[in-house]
Amino acid sequence: MKADIGLIGLAVMGENLVLNLESKGYRVAVYNRSTDKVDSFIQGRAKGKKIIGTYSLDELVGSLQTPRTVMMMVKAGGPVDQTIEALIPLLDKGDIIIDGGNSNWEDSQRRMAVVEHHGLLYIGTGVSGGEEGALLGPSIMPGGSKEAWPHVKEMLQTISAHVDGVPCCAWVGSGGAGHFVKMVHNGIEYGDMQLIGEVYDLMRRLLGLSNERMHEIFSLWGRGRLDSYLIEITADILAYKEEDGSYLVDNILDAAGQKGTGKWTGINALHAGVPLTLIVESVFARSLSALTDQRKAASQRFDFSLNAPPVDTKAFITALEAALFAAKIISYAQGFALIKAVGEEQGWDLDLSSIALLWRGGCIIRSAFLGNISEAFKANGQLENLVLDPHFAQILAEAHQSLREVVAQAALSGIPTPSLGSALSWFDGYRTERLPANLLQAQRDYFGAHTYERVDRPRGEFFHTNWTGRGGDTASTIYSV
Repeated sequence: MKADIGLIGLAVMGENLVLNLESKGYRVAVYNRSTDKVDSFIQGRAKGKKIIGTYSLDELVGSLQTPRTVMMMVKAGGPVDQTIEALIPLLDKGDIIIDGGNSNWEDSQRRMAVVEHHGLLYIGTGVSGGEEGALLGPSIMPGGSKEAWPHVKEMLQTISAHVDGVPCCAWVGSGGAGHFVKMVHNGIEYGDMQLIGEVYDLMRRLLGLSNERMHEIFSLWGRGRLDSYLIEITADILAYKEEDGSYLVDNILDAAGQKGTGKWTGINALHAGVPLTLIVESVFARSLSALTDQRKAASQRFDFSLNAPPVDTKAFITALEAALFAAKIISYAQGFALIKAVGEEQGWDLDLSSIALLWRGGCIIRSAFLGNISEAFKANGQLENLVLDPHFAQILAEAHQSLREVVAQAALSGIPTPSLGSALSWFDGYRTERLPANLLQAQRDYFGAHTYERVDRPRGEFFHTNWTGRGGDTASTIYSV
Protein backbone atom coordinates (compact mmCIF):
# COMPACT_ATOMS: atom_id res chain seq x y z
CA MET A 1 0.00 0.00 0.00
CA LYS A 2 1.29 3.45 -0.95
CA ALA A 3 2.11 6.04 1.73
CA ASP A 4 0.10 9.23 2.27
CA ILE A 5 3.18 11.40 2.75
CA GLY A 6 6.95 11.09 2.56
CA LEU A 7 9.21 12.77 5.09
CA ILE A 8 12.89 13.56 4.61
CA GLY A 9 15.07 14.13 7.66
CA LEU A 10 14.96 11.96 10.76
CA ALA A 11 16.35 14.34 13.36
CA VAL A 12 14.34 15.11 16.50
CA MET A 13 11.53 17.07 14.82
CA GLY A 14 11.32 14.76 11.82
CA GLU A 15 11.09 11.55 13.84
CA ASN A 16 8.40 12.91 16.11
CA LEU A 17 6.32 14.36 13.29
CA VAL A 18 6.38 10.95 11.59
CA LEU A 19 5.14 9.27 14.78
CA ASN A 20 2.47 11.95 15.15
CA LEU A 21 1.27 11.39 11.57
CA GLU A 22 1.21 7.62 12.01
CA SER A 23 -0.72 7.88 15.28
CA LYS A 24 -3.43 9.84 13.44
CA GLY A 25 -3.89 7.09 10.86
CA TYR A 26 -1.55 8.20 8.09
CA ARG A 27 0.92 5.90 6.38
CA VAL A 28 4.34 7.58 6.19
CA ALA A 29 7.42 6.84 4.10
CA VAL A 30 10.71 8.12 5.51
CA TYR A 31 14.16 8.85 4.13
CA ASN A 32 17.34 10.24 5.65
CA ARG A 33 20.59 11.07 3.87
CA SER A 34 22.43 8.97 6.46
CA THR A 35 20.54 5.77 5.81
CA ASP A 36 21.66 4.14 9.06
CA LYS A 37 19.17 6.52 10.75
CA VAL A 38 16.41 4.97 8.67
CA ASP A 39 17.37 1.50 9.93
CA SER A 40 17.61 2.55 13.58
CA PHE A 41 14.26 4.37 13.39
CA ILE A 42 12.41 1.55 11.62
CA GLN A 43 13.83 -1.03 14.03
CA GLY A 44 13.31 1.20 17.06
CA ARG A 45 10.54 3.76 17.66
CA ALA A 46 8.77 2.97 14.37
CA LYS A 47 8.77 -0.80 14.77
CA GLY A 48 5.37 -2.33 14.07
CA LYS A 49 3.89 0.95 12.83
CA LYS A 50 2.60 2.05 9.40
CA ILE A 51 5.96 3.59 8.53
CA ILE A 52 7.94 2.64 5.42
CA GLY A 53 11.72 3.00 5.41
CA THR A 54 13.31 4.03 2.11
CA TYR A 55 16.94 4.38 1.16
CA SER A 56 16.92 6.84 -1.74
CA LEU A 57 14.81 9.76 -2.90
CA ASP A 58 13.79 7.64 -5.89
CA GLU A 59 12.46 4.94 -3.59
CA LEU A 60 10.75 7.50 -1.35
CA VAL A 61 8.91 9.14 -4.25
CA GLY A 62 7.97 5.75 -5.69
CA SER A 63 6.34 4.73 -2.41
CA LEU A 64 3.85 7.63 -2.40
CA GLN A 65 0.29 7.81 -3.66
CA THR A 66 -0.47 10.59 -6.15
CA PRO A 67 -0.55 13.51 -6.06
CA ARG A 68 2.59 13.05 -4.02
CA THR A 69 3.36 15.07 -0.88
CA VAL A 70 6.97 15.21 0.32
CA MET A 71 7.87 17.05 3.52
CA MET A 72 11.43 18.11 4.25
CA MET A 73 12.67 18.43 7.83
CA VAL A 74 16.29 19.20 6.99
CA LYS A 75 18.72 21.91 8.06
CA ALA A 76 17.87 25.37 6.73
CA GLY A 77 19.94 26.83 3.91
CA GLY A 78 21.89 24.82 1.34
CA PRO A 79 20.53 21.38 2.34
CA VAL A 80 16.98 22.54 1.54
CA ASP A 81 17.97 23.81 -1.91
CA GLN A 82 19.91 20.63 -2.63
CA THR A 83 16.99 18.43 -1.61
CA ILE A 84 14.54 20.41 -3.75
CA GLU A 85 16.90 20.24 -6.73
CA ALA A 86 17.12 16.46 -6.34
CA LEU A 87 13.33 16.04 -5.92
CA ILE A 88 12.13 18.12 -8.87
CA PRO A 89 13.08 15.60 -11.62
CA LEU A 90 11.42 12.79 -9.65
CA LEU A 91 8.04 14.46 -9.19
CA ASP A 92 5.10 15.09 -11.53
CA LYS A 93 2.92 18.12 -12.13
CA GLY A 94 0.74 18.91 -9.11
CA ASP A 95 2.96 17.11 -6.60
CA ILE A 96 3.69 19.03 -3.39
CA ILE A 97 6.97 19.82 -1.64
CA ILE A 98 6.72 21.04 1.97
CA ASP A 99 9.60 22.67 3.85
CA GLY A 100 8.90 22.32 7.57
CA GLY A 101 12.26 23.59 8.80
CA ASN A 102 13.25 27.02 10.08
CA SER A 103 13.96 28.47 6.65
CA ASN A 104 14.36 32.17 5.95
CA TRP A 105 11.06 33.40 4.48
CA GLU A 106 12.80 35.09 1.56
CA ASP A 107 14.35 31.73 0.64
CA SER A 108 10.86 30.24 0.71
CA GLN A 109 9.61 32.94 -1.67
CA ARG A 110 12.43 32.12 -4.08
CA ARG A 111 11.97 28.35 -3.77
CA MET A 112 8.24 28.56 -4.39
CA ALA A 113 8.89 30.36 -7.68
CA VAL A 114 11.40 27.71 -8.74
CA VAL A 115 9.15 24.79 -7.79
CA GLU A 116 6.06 26.30 -9.44
CA HIS A 117 8.10 26.92 -12.59
CA HIS A 118 8.42 23.15 -12.85
CA GLY A 119 4.67 22.61 -12.44
CA LEU A 120 4.92 21.57 -8.79
CA LEU A 121 3.45 23.15 -5.65
CA TYR A 122 5.39 24.44 -2.66
CA ILE A 123 4.56 25.03 0.99
CA GLY A 124 6.94 26.69 3.44
CA THR A 125 5.55 26.08 6.90
CA GLY A 126 6.62 27.01 10.38
CA VAL A 127 6.35 24.15 12.87
CA SER A 128 6.65 25.12 16.53
CA GLY A 129 6.54 23.14 19.72
CA GLY A 130 9.86 21.37 19.94
CA GLU A 131 10.14 17.62 20.41
CA GLU A 132 6.97 17.23 22.47
CA GLY A 133 4.92 19.47 20.17
CA ALA A 134 6.01 17.57 17.07
CA LEU A 135 4.94 14.30 18.69
CA LEU A 136 1.69 15.35 20.35
CA GLY A 137 0.56 18.32 18.25
CA PRO A 138 2.55 21.40 17.18
CA SER A 139 1.50 24.82 16.00
CA ILE A 140 1.72 24.78 12.20
CA MET A 141 1.95 27.93 10.05
CA PRO A 142 1.73 27.02 6.34
CA GLY A 143 2.18 29.42 3.43
CA GLY A 144 3.19 29.22 -0.22
CA SER A 145 1.27 27.81 -3.19
CA LYS A 146 -2.41 28.31 -2.25
CA GLU A 147 -3.43 25.53 -4.65
CA ALA A 148 -1.59 23.02 -2.41
CA TRP A 149 -3.57 23.86 0.74
CA PRO A 150 -6.74 21.80 0.03
CA HIS A 151 -4.58 18.71 -0.51
CA VAL A 152 -2.79 18.90 2.86
CA LYS A 153 -5.26 20.86 5.01
CA GLU A 154 -6.92 17.88 6.68
CA MET A 155 -3.61 16.15 7.37
CA LEU A 156 -1.82 19.18 8.84
CA GLN A 157 -4.79 20.28 10.91
CA THR A 158 -5.28 16.74 12.23
CA ILE A 159 -1.72 16.47 13.54
CA SER A 160 -1.61 20.03 14.93
CA ALA A 161 -2.42 21.06 18.48
CA HIS A 162 -6.07 21.87 19.20
CA VAL A 163 -7.47 24.43 21.65
CA ASP A 164 -11.21 24.43 22.33
CA GLY A 165 -11.59 22.11 19.37
CA VAL A 166 -9.89 24.56 16.99
CA PRO A 167 -6.70 23.37 15.23
CA CYS A 168 -3.59 25.49 15.70
CA CYS A 169 -3.04 25.32 11.96
CA ALA A 170 -4.51 27.53 9.26
CA TRP A 171 -3.38 28.89 5.92
CA VAL A 172 -1.26 32.00 6.53
CA GLY A 173 -0.66 33.43 3.06
CA SER A 174 1.23 33.14 -0.20
CA GLY A 175 4.97 33.09 -0.83
CA GLY A 176 7.09 33.05 2.30
CA ALA A 177 4.27 34.12 4.64
CA GLY A 178 4.30 30.91 6.66
CA HIS A 179 7.99 31.02 7.42
CA PHE A 180 7.81 34.78 8.04
CA VAL A 181 5.14 34.32 10.72
CA LYS A 182 7.20 31.50 12.27
CA MET A 183 10.26 33.79 12.30
CA VAL A 184 8.35 36.48 14.21
CA HIS A 185 7.02 33.77 16.53
CA ASN A 186 10.62 32.89 17.33
CA GLY A 187 11.51 36.55 17.83
CA ILE A 188 8.69 36.91 20.36
CA GLU A 189 10.01 33.73 21.97
CA TYR A 190 13.42 35.40 22.38
CA GLY A 191 11.71 38.37 24.05
CA ASP A 192 9.58 36.23 26.36
CA MET A 193 12.56 34.21 27.53
CA GLN A 194 14.70 37.29 28.15
CA LEU A 195 11.93 39.03 30.11
CA ILE A 196 11.48 35.97 32.32
CA GLY A 197 15.26 35.76 32.78
CA GLU A 198 15.45 39.39 33.89
CA VAL A 199 12.65 38.89 36.42
CA TYR A 200 14.40 35.76 37.72
CA ASP A 201 17.64 37.74 38.06
CA LEU A 202 15.92 40.46 40.09
CA MET A 203 14.33 37.88 42.37
CA ARG A 204 17.66 36.16 42.86
CA ARG A 205 20.07 39.08 43.17
CA LEU A 206 17.94 41.93 44.45
CA LEU A 207 15.50 40.07 46.68
CA GLY A 208 17.77 37.13 47.53
CA LEU A 209 15.02 34.56 46.98
CA SER A 210 15.79 30.84 46.99
CA ASN A 211 15.14 28.63 43.98
CA GLU A 212 12.32 26.96 45.87
CA ARG A 213 10.65 30.29 46.61
CA MET A 214 11.02 31.39 42.98
CA HIS A 215 9.54 28.06 41.89
CA GLU A 216 6.50 28.80 44.08
CA ILE A 217 6.11 32.30 42.63
CA PHE A 218 6.35 31.22 38.99
CA SER A 219 3.95 28.33 39.69
CA LEU A 220 1.47 30.82 41.14
CA TRP A 221 1.88 33.21 38.22
CA GLY A 222 1.32 30.31 35.82
CA ARG A 223 -2.19 29.91 37.21
CA GLY A 224 -3.05 33.56 36.58
CA ARG A 225 -2.88 36.01 33.70
CA LEU A 226 0.73 35.00 32.97
CA ASP A 227 -0.41 31.42 32.25
CA SER A 228 1.97 30.24 29.52
CA TYR A 229 4.27 27.42 28.54
CA LEU A 230 7.45 29.37 29.30
CA ILE A 231 6.27 30.37 32.79
CA GLU A 232 5.30 26.74 33.41
CA ILE A 233 8.69 25.32 32.43
CA THR A 234 10.51 28.07 34.33
CA ALA A 235 8.79 26.89 37.52
CA ASP A 236 9.82 23.30 36.73
CA ILE A 237 13.43 24.29 35.99
CA LEU A 238 13.81 26.20 39.25
CA ALA A 239 12.73 23.15 41.27
CA TYR A 240 14.88 20.58 39.44
CA LYS A 241 17.66 19.07 41.56
CA GLU A 242 20.65 16.94 40.65
CA GLU A 243 21.53 13.71 42.47
CA ASP A 244 23.72 15.59 44.94
CA GLY A 245 20.80 17.82 45.94
CA SER A 246 22.07 20.93 44.15
CA TYR A 247 19.80 22.89 41.83
CA LEU A 248 20.66 22.18 38.21
CA VAL A 249 19.93 25.74 37.05
CA ASP A 250 22.72 27.03 39.30
CA ASN A 251 25.21 24.70 37.62
CA ILE A 252 24.45 25.80 34.05
CA LEU A 253 26.89 28.22 32.39
CA ASP A 254 25.34 31.64 31.77
CA ALA A 255 26.17 31.78 28.04
CA ALA A 256 23.07 31.65 25.84
CA GLY A 257 22.98 30.07 22.39
CA GLN A 258 20.90 31.06 19.39
CA LYS A 259 20.13 29.71 15.92
CA GLY A 260 19.47 32.96 14.08
CA THR A 261 15.70 33.43 13.86
CA GLY A 262 15.74 36.18 16.49
CA LYS A 263 18.45 37.97 14.54
CA TRP A 264 16.45 37.58 11.32
CA THR A 265 13.44 39.12 13.06
CA GLY A 266 15.50 42.15 14.07
CA ILE A 267 16.97 42.55 10.58
CA ASN A 268 13.51 42.42 9.01
CA ALA A 269 12.27 45.02 11.49
CA LEU A 270 15.13 47.33 10.52
CA HIS A 271 14.32 46.90 6.83
CA ALA A 272 10.62 47.55 7.49
CA GLY A 273 11.24 50.51 9.81
CA VAL A 274 9.31 48.86 12.66
CA PRO A 275 10.70 49.62 16.17
CA LEU A 276 11.13 46.07 17.43
CA THR A 277 13.22 47.24 20.36
CA LEU A 278 12.42 44.60 22.96
CA ILE A 279 13.12 41.62 20.72
CA VAL A 280 16.34 43.15 19.36
CA GLU A 281 17.54 43.79 22.93
CA SER A 282 16.83 40.15 23.77
CA VAL A 283 19.03 39.06 20.87
CA PHE A 284 21.86 41.35 21.98
CA ALA A 285 21.46 40.10 25.56
CA ARG A 286 22.32 36.61 24.32
CA SER A 287 25.34 38.03 22.49
CA LEU A 288 26.48 39.80 25.67
CA SER A 289 26.03 36.62 27.70
CA ALA A 290 28.48 34.85 25.38
CA LEU A 291 31.29 37.24 26.44
CA THR A 292 31.96 35.19 29.56
CA ASP A 293 35.67 35.97 29.94
CA GLN A 294 35.21 39.68 29.27
CA ARG A 295 32.32 39.89 31.73
CA LYS A 296 34.38 38.17 34.40
CA ALA A 297 37.22 40.67 33.94
CA ALA A 298 34.82 43.62 33.90
CA SER A 299 33.10 42.42 37.07
CA GLN A 300 36.44 42.69 38.86
CA ARG A 301 37.38 46.00 37.25
CA PHE A 302 34.06 47.65 38.12
CA ASP A 303 33.47 46.07 41.51
CA PHE A 304 31.83 48.91 43.39
CA SER A 305 28.86 49.05 45.71
CA LEU A 306 25.66 50.90 44.81
CA ASN A 307 23.52 52.74 47.30
CA ALA A 308 20.17 51.51 46.03
CA PRO A 309 17.13 52.17 48.22
CA PRO A 310 15.73 49.16 50.12
CA VAL A 311 12.75 47.30 48.70
CA ASP A 312 9.72 45.70 50.25
CA THR A 313 9.97 42.10 49.03
CA LYS A 314 6.26 41.34 48.97
CA ALA A 315 5.37 44.59 47.19
CA PHE A 316 8.21 44.18 44.70
CA ILE A 317 7.10 40.65 43.76
CA THR A 318 3.66 42.07 43.02
CA ALA A 319 5.27 44.80 40.91
CA LEU A 320 7.36 42.20 39.07
CA GLU A 321 4.26 40.28 38.02
CA ALA A 322 2.59 43.43 36.68
CA ALA A 323 5.80 44.61 34.99
CA LEU A 324 6.34 41.24 33.31
CA PHE A 325 2.79 41.17 31.99
CA ALA A 326 3.02 44.75 30.70
CA ALA A 327 6.35 44.06 28.96
CA LYS A 328 4.96 40.84 27.50
CA ILE A 329 2.05 42.77 25.97
CA ILE A 330 4.51 45.28 24.47
CA SER A 331 6.65 42.46 23.06
CA TYR A 332 3.68 40.90 21.29
CA ALA A 333 2.52 44.34 20.15
CA GLN A 334 5.88 44.90 18.48
CA GLY A 335 5.83 41.44 16.89
CA PHE A 336 2.34 41.84 15.46
CA ALA A 337 3.25 45.33 14.21
CA LEU A 338 6.08 43.74 12.20
CA ILE A 339 3.77 41.04 10.83
CA LYS A 340 1.25 43.71 9.82
CA ALA A 341 3.84 45.96 8.14
CA VAL A 342 5.61 43.26 6.13
CA GLY A 343 2.34 41.51 5.30
CA GLU A 344 1.01 44.72 3.76
CA GLU A 345 4.30 45.34 1.94
CA GLN A 346 4.23 41.83 0.45
CA GLY A 347 0.50 41.84 -0.28
CA TRP A 348 -0.09 38.73 1.82
CA ASP A 349 -3.47 39.81 3.27
CA LEU A 350 -2.59 38.32 6.66
CA ASP A 351 -5.29 37.68 9.26
CA LEU A 352 -3.71 38.77 12.56
CA SER A 353 -6.62 37.39 14.58
CA SER A 354 -6.15 33.96 13.02
CA ILE A 355 -2.39 34.06 13.52
CA ALA A 356 -2.85 34.69 17.25
CA LEU A 357 -5.04 31.57 17.43
CA LEU A 358 -2.31 29.49 15.75
CA TRP A 359 -0.09 30.17 18.77
CA ARG A 360 -2.56 29.21 21.50
CA GLY A 361 -1.41 25.60 21.60
CA GLY A 362 1.52 23.41 20.68
CA CYS A 363 4.09 26.19 20.31
CA ILE A 364 6.72 27.60 22.67
CA ILE A 365 5.02 31.00 23.14
CA ARG A 366 1.56 29.58 23.83
CA SER A 367 -0.10 31.85 26.37
CA ALA A 368 -3.58 32.27 27.77
CA PHE A 369 -3.77 35.89 26.63
CA LEU A 370 -3.38 35.01 22.93
CA GLY A 371 -7.15 34.59 22.91
CA ASN A 372 -7.45 38.25 23.94
CA ILE A 373 -5.03 39.23 21.16
CA SER A 374 -7.14 37.35 18.63
CA GLU A 375 -10.27 39.10 19.90
CA ALA A 376 -8.58 42.50 19.63
CA PHE A 377 -7.71 42.08 15.94
CA LYS A 378 -11.05 40.43 15.20
CA ALA A 379 -12.93 43.36 16.75
CA ASN A 380 -10.87 45.89 14.80
CA GLY A 381 -9.26 44.66 11.61
CA GLN A 382 -7.66 48.09 11.13
CA LEU A 383 -6.04 48.16 14.60
CA GLU A 384 -2.70 49.92 14.11
CA ASN A 385 -1.08 48.51 17.24
CA LEU A 386 -2.15 46.04 19.90
CA VAL A 387 -1.58 48.53 22.75
CA LEU A 388 -4.36 50.73 21.31
CA ASP A 389 -6.96 48.01 21.84
CA PRO A 390 -9.19 49.00 24.81
CA HIS A 391 -8.50 45.77 26.73
CA PHE A 392 -4.71 46.03 26.50
CA ALA A 393 -4.67 49.82 26.83
CA GLN A 394 -6.43 49.45 30.19
CA ILE A 395 -3.93 46.85 31.40
CA LEU A 396 -0.98 49.09 30.44
CA ALA A 397 -2.61 52.10 32.08
CA GLU A 398 -2.73 50.10 35.32
CA ALA A 399 0.62 48.28 35.03
CA HIS A 400 3.03 50.87 33.61
CA GLN A 401 3.85 52.27 37.05
CA SER A 402 4.99 48.82 38.21
CA LEU A 403 7.18 48.54 35.12
CA ARG A 404 8.72 51.93 35.96
CA GLU A 405 9.40 50.90 39.56
CA VAL A 406 11.02 47.64 38.50
CA VAL A 407 13.23 49.22 35.83
CA ALA A 408 14.24 52.09 38.13
CA GLN A 409 15.11 49.78 41.02
CA ALA A 410 17.09 47.53 38.68
CA ALA A 411 19.08 50.50 37.36
CA LEU A 412 19.84 51.80 40.86
CA SER A 413 20.91 48.29 41.89
CA GLY A 414 23.16 47.71 38.86
CA ILE A 415 21.13 44.75 37.57
CA PRO A 416 20.67 44.76 33.78
CA THR A 417 17.12 44.67 32.44
CA PRO A 418 17.57 45.40 28.72
CA SER A 419 14.22 44.00 27.60
CA LEU A 420 12.15 45.32 30.50
CA GLY A 421 13.86 48.69 30.02
CA SER A 422 13.31 48.75 26.28
CA ALA A 423 9.64 47.86 26.79
CA LEU A 424 9.23 50.93 28.98
CA SER A 425 11.18 53.19 26.60
CA TRP A 426 9.14 52.02 23.62
CA PHE A 427 5.88 52.57 25.50
CA ASP A 428 6.87 56.07 26.58
CA GLY A 429 8.07 56.89 23.07
CA TYR A 430 4.89 55.53 21.49
CA ARG A 431 2.67 57.61 23.78
CA THR A 432 4.70 60.84 23.35
CA GLU A 433 3.11 63.36 20.99
CA ARG A 434 6.33 65.29 20.33
CA LEU A 435 9.69 63.54 20.33
CA PRO A 436 13.11 65.24 19.98
CA ALA A 437 13.43 64.10 16.37
CA ASN A 438 12.93 67.74 15.34
CA LEU A 439 16.42 68.50 16.68
CA LEU A 440 17.77 65.39 14.95
CA GLN A 441 16.32 66.57 11.63
CA ALA A 442 17.85 70.00 12.16
CA GLN A 443 21.24 68.36 12.72
CA ARG A 444 20.88 66.25 9.57
CA ASP A 445 19.96 69.31 7.54
CA TYR A 446 22.81 71.32 9.11
CA PHE A 447 25.60 68.87 8.20
CA GLY A 448 24.10 67.10 5.20
CA ALA A 449 21.34 69.29 3.74
CA HIS A 450 18.93 66.39 4.23
CA THR A 451 15.88 68.72 4.53
CA TYR A 452 13.05 68.73 7.06
CA GLU A 453 9.29 69.20 7.28
CA ARG A 454 7.60 71.96 9.33
CA VAL A 455 4.79 71.76 11.89
CA ASP A 456 3.17 74.83 10.33
CA ARG A 457 3.10 73.46 6.78
CA PRO A 458 1.40 70.39 5.22
CA ARG A 459 3.16 67.03 5.34
CA GLY A 460 5.14 66.36 2.18
CA GLU A 461 6.67 69.83 1.87
CA PHE A 462 10.43 69.78 2.47
CA PHE A 463 12.71 72.62 3.47
CA HIS A 464 16.43 73.29 3.71
CA THR A 465 18.16 76.03 5.69
CA ASN A 466 21.56 77.60 5.03
CA TRP A 467 22.47 77.29 8.71
CA THR A 468 25.96 78.82 8.56
CA GLY A 469 25.53 81.32 5.75
CA ARG A 470 28.37 79.55 3.95
CA GLY A 471 26.21 76.86 2.35
CA GLY A 472 24.05 77.06 -0.72
CA ASP A 473 20.41 76.40 -1.38
CA THR A 474 20.99 72.94 -2.83
CA ALA A 475 19.48 70.15 -0.72
CA SER A 476 20.40 66.50 -0.57
CA THR A 477 17.85 63.74 -1.16
CA ILE A 478 14.51 64.05 0.63
CA TYR A 479 14.62 62.20 3.91
CA SER A 480 12.70 58.96 4.31
CA VAL A 481 10.46 58.37 7.32
